[in-house]
Amino acid sequence: MKKANFLTPVVTIFDEKGNLDIKGNQNVWEHLIKGGVDGLVIMGSTGEFFSMTTEQKKELINAVIEYVNKRVKVYIGTSCMRVEDTIELSNFAIEAGADAVMVIGPYYFALSNESIEDYFDRVANEVKGDIYLYNFPDRTGYDLSPEVTLNLVRKHKNIVGFKDTVTEMGHTRKLITTITKEFPEFVVLSGFDENFVHNIMCGGRGCIGGLSNLCPELFAEWTKAVNEGNLEEIERIQKIVDQLMDLYPIGTPFIPIMKKAMILRGIDIKDYCTIPFLQATEEQTTKIKEVMEKVGLL
Repeated sequence: MKKANFLTPVVTIFDEKGNLDIKGNQNVWEHLIKGGVDGLVIMGSTGEFFSMTTEQKKELINAVIEYVNKRVKVYIGTSCMRVEDTIELSNFAIEAGADAVMVIGPYYFALSNESIEDYFDRVANEVKGDIYLYNFPDRTGYDLSPEVTLNLVRKHKNIVGFKDTVTEMGHTRKLITTITKEFPEFVVLSGFDENFVHNIMCGGRGCIGGLSNLCPELFAEWTKAVNEGNLEEIERIQKIVDQLMDLYPIGTPFIPIMKKAMILRGIDIKDYCTIPFLQATEEQTTKIKEVMEKVGLL
């Protein structure tokens, strides 16, 4: 079995005016690195990339690369609505020192398989570094299928991995079996925390899960248990994670809920988000506390 990995799709910290709070972001990065996660994914969905300016994105890329200083892997979400912008930001991240970029296709319109493949062909042809494809059908309106993915991997050596944010593990399993039969080193990661072990058992490489923002040490312990084959510990932590999943539906979107939970845990950040995301209400905060108390995080 190949080594399992758990990476964090990192929240982005802003001040009350919507500017980047660099010190707050550094506090999060240090919390995650000390917590033992295998890598940071900056400006994924949890990182609010979709409502940040290009200038903010570049500022954050430079800040995280300098601060982390190769202590863990750093992957940068570089998705933009225009393919030219995605390519430009991806190459900026690679040149700044990112280990790879993660790219989701354009969202709003559903796309044909031909359109999806053409988009990623254009990106892969121009980006001068490793690329992880990002599939999130609930947000894009279309699926990046195993068949299209295989076509892309056959053509582009720099497409090295895939984040599959779907609840249906059958989709991820098909992706793993379709791609790794021909490309055994291809990395398939799940996008929901609770699917981590299932992903590994299907032949994948782990997870990029948002709950690790809150308690990275728990997910580092889980990863260690998986890699050591410690079934008792795997089961114990799975039960905790299953309870922590109750944080997700407390608010729509989930991001302000996570920031509030992190503050309750003592991480020195503010819970401002980009417009139109609202801070957690008192009622939501009470629910957050109940979940955290149940698993011993408060």
